[in-house]
Amino acid sequence: MTLLVTAQVQDLLTRERTLLADLQAFLELQGAPSAATEQARQSVRNLDEAFLLVVVGEFNAGKSSFINALLGDQVLPEGVTPTTDRIYVLLHGEKRDGLEGQMEATSDPFVSRLRVPLSVLEGVALVDTPGTNAIIRQHQALTEGFLPRADLVLFLTSADRPFTESERQFLELVKRWGRSVIMVVNKADLLETAEAREQVRTFVESGARATLGLTPPIFLVSARAEQRGGDAGFAALREVLKMRLSETERTRLKLASPLGVAAELLGAENVRAAEARVALKTDLSTLTRLEEQRERHHGSMQAELDGQLNRMNRLLGEFEVRADKFIDKTLRIGNVRQLVNARELEATFKREAVADLPEAIEKQFGSMIDRFVESNLHFWEDVQADLTRRQIEQPSETGQNLNRPRFSYDRAALVEGISGSAQRHLAEGTQEALMRQLSQDAEDAMKGVIGFGAGGVAIGTVTALALGGALADFTGVLAFLTVGSLGLFVLPQKRLAALRQLRTRLAALRESLDSIVRREYEREQERADARLSDATLPFTQFTQQEQSRLTRAEQRSGELQARLEQLKNEVQQLPI
Repeated sequence: MTLLVTAQVQDLLTRERTLLADLQAFLELQGAPSAATEQARQSVRNLDEAFLLVVVGEFNAGKSSFINALLGDQVLPEGVTPTTDRIYVLLHGEKRDGLEGQMEATSDPFVSRLRVPLSVLEGVALVDTPGTNAIIRQHQALTEGFLPRADLVLFLTSADRPFTESERQFLELVKRWGRSVIMVVNKADLLETAEAREQVRTFVESGARATLGLTPPIFLVSARAEQRGGDAGFAALREVLKMRLSETERTRLKLASPLGVAAELLGAENVRAAEARVALKTDLSTLTRLEEQRERHHGSMQAELDGQLNRMNRLLGEFEVRADKFIDKTLRIGNVRQLVNARELEATFKREAVADLPEAIEKQFGSMIDRFVESNLHFWEDVQADLTRRQIEQPSETGQNLNRPRFSYDRAALVEGISGSAQRHLAEGTQEALMRQLSQDAEDAMKGVIGFGAGGVAIGTVTALALGGALADFTGVLAFLTVGSLGLFVLPQKRLAALRQLRTRLAALRESLDSIVRREYEREQERADARLSDATLPFTQFTQQEQSRLTRAEQRSGELQARLEQLKNEVQQLPI
């Protein structure tokens, strides 16, 4: 590249290279698409390339004929169909060994270099691009991909179809990359009156101004007229190009070009970061929602437990009433004959007082387990449904965008991980299995309370054994009673003692059952909380790490933006 290399320009070049290298490192650190980091890398290389004057336009705008007219020679093929299927970089080169006009290969298979002995190209590379809006979509992709390398853009439109919607969209892309633009309306010879020419000029000018936010130079030219003898529009265009391609102005544009690329890349990364912050906010609300679900589940389970224990206490209360009546009715002097028959007395007590209490306790306990397990499974179903909705609401996370940053992949995998954990829990934690586990834990704890050995004994049987203690205390009273004994005089006191013993036993049983059931509920709830915590921990850590990363990235982006703006201002203020 031939630049006016003053000390000031050299300083700007050094700082630009440093900025672009820092930007590339920043993009790589943030997991930006590989195309973005490659564009930052290419921008550094662009500083060492020739000044690129890039001609763009739709396939029927007459770009090849325009370039031939501009160069004053038949350098490129012309035709009514899309004739340019690659990017041609035209450079000035002396004729040697008959190789004038021969193509030279480049590292890019879609870019060819063509050297022609034309002094008008000295210090400049004129680039012919494939037509946009052509049937062959690869042509437009080639042009769009090369656009960030342009230092000055000649944007061609046709007088018979000036400034179409597709041209407006392409001009938006030119604006995004911060390229300097000259608008050229070709085929102006089709406009037969001055009024028609002015209408087209005004239309193109207003469209370009609305798109670019400024009014670029606009020239109406006729490539055909220029090739046949001369065209006033071409003469005016050449004068402007002579000024814009002067050494000083080329230097300014060459330095400004990579800064436009840097501004676009940094802006795009800021957009991705903003989207990531929105996603993280949603993720945090998802975690908060899961915690709220867990708290509601705890509350509903506690209310359910209190209700179930109240029903169990009611069963014990009904037994206490029956036992009171039995003791009051039985421990009387008129029943001495029955009192001395311990076996018959025990059988009567079981039949009238105990009745179906063990079975009722067993049924009530089973109902508690059923309700607890059912509620826990519903909780995990709600967790899975919530996460499934979260995934559906984020279609961009399903792989539609192949250039999405690593952030999207990581967070999608983690959300899927929580959902998968809920699925596995539902698949492995069948109601029967969880019932067996909880029931066995409670029965083992109950046996420990009454000193009963291990073995497959149901909770109702364990309860009956505990009640058997009260029965033993009651029947033990009979050991002191014989017919005609003075013990008959103390029978009322023994009846009262039996009632006190019964109530003491029942109070202890109530307390034991309440403590055991609550403890087992809490243990199972802790297990459920631990499973949820294990499932969400990686995602929680990820959101915390990403928040920290985005905070650091925002600070670093601000620093790069400040340096970029400083360089742009200094380049703009270069002396002419």
